[in-house]
Amino acid sequence: MAQQDTHFLFGKERLEALPDADPGKRATYHDTKTKGLQLRVTPAGAKTFCVFRRIKGGQPERVTLGKFPQMPVEEARKAAAAVLATIEAGANPAEAKRAHKAELTVDELFTEFGKRHGASKAAWKDDQQRYRDFLQKYLGKTKVSAVTRKDIAQALSAASNKGKSIATVRNIRALASVLFAKAVEWGHIESNPASGVKVSGAKVTRDRFLQAGELPAFFEALGEEPSQTMRDFILLALLTGARRANVCAMHWRDIDLSAGVWRIPVTKNGSPQNVTLSPEALAVLEARKTATAGAFVFPGKGESGHIEDPKKAVQRVMERAGIPYGRKAENGVTLHDLRRTLGSWQARTGASLAIIGKSLNHKSQQATAIYARLDLDPVRQAVNTATAAMMEAAGLNATEAVDTAQSHDLSK
Repeated sequence: MAQQDTHFLFGKERLEALPDADPGKRATYHDTKTKGLQLRVTPAGAKTFCVFRRIKGGQPERVTLGKFPQMPVEEARKAAAAVLATIEAGANPAEAKRAHKAELTVDELFTEFGKRHGASKAAWKDDQQRYRDFLQKYLGKTKVSAVTRKDIAQALSAASNKGKSIATVRNIRALASVLFAKAVEWGHIESNPASGVKVSGAKVTRDRFLQAGELPAFFEALGEEPSQTMRDFILLALLTGARRANVCAMHWRDIDLSAGVWRIPVTKNGSPQNVTLSPEALAVLEARKTATAGAFVFPGKGESGHIEDPKKAVQRVMERAGIPYGRKAENGVTLHDLRRTLGSWQARTGASLAIIGKSLNHKSQQATAIYARLDLDPVRQAVNTATAAMMEAAGLNATEAVDTAQSHDLSK
C-alpha cells in the first residue's frame, strides 16, 4: 500500500470508509495533522486510535487512546497531543498511558459534580437538563483536559442556532463555567476552558404579568380546571409569588399556619426565605391539610414524592381564559409570570422596591443590606394589599376567590 494511501488528513467520512484489514494483519493509518496519531484497523473492522512514539535510546511505543467512532477525530488529536506532552515532560509511555486512562471524561466529571456539588443546588434538575440537552453531545466523551474554548463555544452556538433565548444560552454557559471551575478546584485541570467564552446579545427582560382585565377570566378558568391539585397549585403560585420548584416541593413541616409563614429552606439564590401567607393562601392550605398533612402539600407519584411539571395545567387554564400562553406567543404568559404578577400588583398598590424584593426573595448587591433589616410585618401588609387588589380586579372578595378555585375535593 502506497504511503499516500496510509498517510492523510483524518476525517470522519474518510475513516468510516476504510476497509477491513487483510486476514491475520492490522492496517495502520497516519494522521498528517497530528504527528504520531495513528488509526489501526483489524480484519474484523475494529478501528482504534493510538499514539506511536519512538523513545530516544529505547524501543518504539504505542499508547492506545480509544476506539473510533466512539472517540471523534478531534478528541483523538487532543488526546494524542496530551500524551505526547506528558512524554516530553519526562514520563515514560507506560506512565503516559496510565495517566490518559485515569483521566475523567466530561460525563464522568458531571457525575462527580452532581455528587459533590450540584445535587445540593435548588436548580440541580435544570442543570441536569441543560447538560443533557446542550453540553453532553459536544463534550460528554471528551477527556476533561482536552476541552477547549472552541468546544464550549460550539455547544453554545448550537443552542443559539436552535432558537434558544439569550437567557438560556447564558445559563448553559454558566453551567459549563462552574463545572470546569470545580474541575480546577478538584485538581483535574489547571485552567477553566469556559473562561473568556462570551455570549453575545442582550438578555431580554420580561415584564409580563396578569392585568386587571385578565383576572376575572383567569379565575373563572382556574375554577374550571378538572384537577383540584393543579387548581390549588396555580392559586398558591400566584398568591405566594414563590418559584415553581419551591411550590412543587412545598412541605408541611415548613409551614406554620398559625403564624402565616412558609419557610423555604433552600431557594435558587442559595438563601432561605420566609414567605408570608395571605388569608387567601392560608385558606387554600387549610383545605389541603387534612388530606396531605405530614408530607408534601402537592404529592406526586415520581421519585421526588411531589409534583414536578405543572406546565400543562397552566396552559389549559390560560387557554380557557383566552390568555396567550408561552414565551414565544405574542404577549404570552408563563407560570413564572404568576410570580411576577404578585410583585407587579404590590408595586401598583404602593409597596417599595425593597419590600417587593423581600417578599419575592430577589437578591442584588444594592438591596441586600436593606433586605436584611426588614421584618415580615411590612412585607405581609404589602402582600395582603396586593392580593386584595387582585381579587377586587377579578370582581371577587377573598372568600369567593378561594371558593372559585377550590371545590375542596382533594381526590384529584
